[in-house]
Amino acid sequence: MSEPLTIGLPPYALALDMEVVDRIDSTPVIGMPFADKVQGRPGFLHGGAISGLLEMAAIAAIHQALRDKGSDSGIKQVNVTIDFMRGGAPQMTYAIGEVIRLGRTMANVEARAWQDDRSKPIAIGTMHYLIRKPKVGGN
Repeated sequence: MSEPLTIGLPPYALALDMEVVDRIDSTPVIGMPFADKVQGRPGFLHGGAISGLLEMAAIAAIHQALRDKGSDSGIKQVNVTIDFMRGGAPQMTYAIGEVIRLGRTMANVEARAWQDDRSKPIAIGTMHYLIRKPKVGGN
């Protein structure tokens, strides 16, 4: 992976030391290092930390897709399904989101988390977001 790339991540992501570590086809790749604060059962990542990483990757992908369309719309999560494929080892974990559909009011995203090999995900998330139109005026 190349040097870290700056985009604003929310406080939750920063608390788990997540950062944008690369881009693939302009979509941010989010990295999360292993540490005690993301450990679940001894020697493995906590499922909540993996889920959070997938959520951050999905949000980053939607925001990038909206920016690419020239939109400054906000988003609101509607639902999330996470499939855990294998335990996360004590090492750096990466995730990327792929916007499957970006409509006027809804976005469907698939996010994948992996460690050594991108083709062997440790978890996959399917997420749906409501696209909120920007507020007009001062109210």
